[in-house]
Amino acid sequence: MRLSFNMKFNAGLDGILNTQQKMNRAQDQLTKQTRILTPADDPAASAKVLGLDQNLQQVAQFQNNSVLLKNNLALEETVLTSMRLSIDKARVLAVASGNGAYTDDDKKAVAQELKNIQVELLDLMNSRNAEGGYIFSGYQDKKQSYSLNNATGIYEFQGDDGKKALQISPTIALAGNDSGKFVFENVDARFKTTPAVINAGGATGAAVSVTDQSQFDAYYKQTYDSLTPANNDFSVVLTAPSTYEIQKNGAALVPPVTGAFTPDAPIQFNGLTITVSGVAAVPGQVDFSLQAPEKKNILTTIGEFITALEDPGLSSFEFKEAISDTITQITSAATNIDSFLSSIGGRVNVLDSVFGTNEDLTINNKAYRADLSEVDYAAALTEITKQEIALEAISSTFVKVSGVSLFDYIR
Repeated sequence: MRLSFNMKFNAGLDGILNTQQKMNRAQDQLTKQTRILTPADDPAASAKVLGLDQNLQQVAQFQNNSVLLKNNLALEETVLTSMRLSIDKARVLAVASGNGAYTDDDKKAVAQELKNIQVELLDLMNSRNAEGGYIFSGYQDKKQSYSLNNATGIYEFQGDDGKKALQISPTIALAGNDSGKFVFENVDARFKTTPAVINAGGATGAAVSVTDQSQFDAYYKQTYDSLTPANNDFSVVLTAPSTYEIQKNGAALVPPVTGAFTPDAPIQFNGLTITVSGVAAVPGQVDFSLQAPEKKNILTTIGEFITALEDPGLSSFEFKEAISDTITQITSAATNIDSFLSSIGGRVNVLDSVFGTNEDLTINNKAYRADLSEVDYAAALTEITKQEIALEAISSTFVKVSGVSLFDYIR
């Protein structure tokens, strides 16, 4: 076979270039810290690495969401805890105001302190997060959560019932806020009856009051009929000789509720105390009804009690009822807040657990990705050294081979 100069030159050049390419590839692997420079290097491993990269990015977003959620929940917990302390102060003041020795000036002093607490609670209920959104306004976080309606004197909720949830794992999403509609508005006002009305007979006075709130609440929840209002009407029917029967909507209760009647002697009925005055009360009838249930937020409850404290014209019975209303509703509001504080604690526990799991997944995925794609430093350095030696050998050989010609033998 005839060897030309061009053939020798091209063969030598190809050897040099191939060796340089191998050395450059080893240097790129070392620089980029990966043995897969292109998908063609290892198609199967390349596909797995791509999937792992996507998974790592997703988990990283979950972790960012977890941090954001935890910060928001910590803010809400701080606000509710502060509110809880203020509500306890309001309850103490409401109980103390029942002291019969309090003068009108004393009551006005209590009212002024309650006004300060009311302002503090309003400020807390209108708290904002780091982004400037109202934390208790639901999805409408650009709207102030609560404001006073000057026409009615009622503090009104202006948000909605939305909860902003963030994904912290492929299957778990947690709410980072609670709507004021559930935290503050979903609070039952005190269950009670309408005032007693003398419907027939010679009674000179009648009164009905709640003396055992827990017992009456249980009976109220079991008995109140929102579909048929007449079923909420009760009567104390007085008959000769000196007996009484309590009826519901004009019919006897099952089992019947009857007893001996004595004027001014209390009649006990499911947490209620009913008294009828007058020596000529038999026969006769006294009517009362279960009042429709109401929802009142803590701001409105305190506002109504402040009005009662500043009204010297209230009778002793009316003021006592105002105290009972306030204490019961404050207790309900505190219980509701406690429930949401417990809920926040539960969500934080879930966050911590999922966060730890995601961290473990990240470590495992990174280790698997490293096994698939990361370069072996010792092997890469060895390859570079090998190719450098090969390049030197090829270069030296090329010089010697390319210099051989017929003229060398003639000389």
